[in-house]
Amino acid sequence: MPTLPMERRAEIVRLLEAQGSVRVATLALRFGVTEETIRRDLEVLEQQGILRRTYGGAVRAGITPVESPIGHRELEHRAEKEAIAQKAAELVEDGSTLFLDGSTTALALAGALRSKQRLTIVTNGVRVVTELTNRPGYTVIATGGLLRDSSLSFVGPLAERAVSQYHVDWAFFSCKGITLEQGMTESNELEAQLKHMMVNHADRAVALVDSSKFGHVAFAAIVPISDLNILITDEAGPPVILEQVRRSGVEVMVASVGKAIDS
Repeated sequence: MPTLPMERRAEIVRLLEAQGSVRVATLALRFGVTEETIRRDLEVLEQQGILRRTYGGAVRAGITPVESPIGHRELEHRAEKEAIAQKAAELVEDGSTLFLDGSTTALALAGALRSKQRLTIVTNGVRVVTELTNRPGYTVIATGGLLRDSSLSFVGPLAERAVSQYHVDWAFFSCKGITLEQGMTESNELEAQLKHMMVNHADRAVALVDSSKFGHVAFAAIVPISDLNILITDEAGPPVILEQVRRSGVEVMVASVGKAIDS
């Protein structure tokens, strides 16, 4: 384990090259030093042009939060997202209260919930709200807030204030990347903050993660994997990682793409 500052910083650079981002708390545990020591390391590396510090961590210099338009993302891994959505819908009983984020997988879940009755759904997703219209007995609450064009989702203080007013049975949300070390991450910090708040205001948190998300680290942290109750993925999810997720106390559900297509 690196003990000298130069050795520790070299290892931080190596982690940045491999992952794209690092977290202060994770590095402090890894190296057995204080978070303040890690912050000083990151400050030195930022002055050298190697990284850019962010809230709670740092990203590799030159990385910018990139996000595909929602229309493109709807078409990506569509069968997997629909299978995951159907599996998630099985968890929801009539009369439940839910958070749904603005992700394309949550949009698929909104469609899969059509057979459910008397649901109350709080969402920051414009497309999710549209999908949930004309459903008698449903109560649909849009958070409002700052509209992000790329995701057609509301974020920012108004959206966070709306979420903070409720406590629900289920929070269903997705992410841009997931690793054992960094947990669930998002390309936009405001999106990450809102999803973090949804998890904190729900009895059970369910991550909707298609297999393409594993092994990737995005710009901003949402929650560590240990904060989840259930993770739902498709059959191509990496078995070794899924087993480690189970060992952390999180239930893993695997959705069959073929079954979703047949239905």
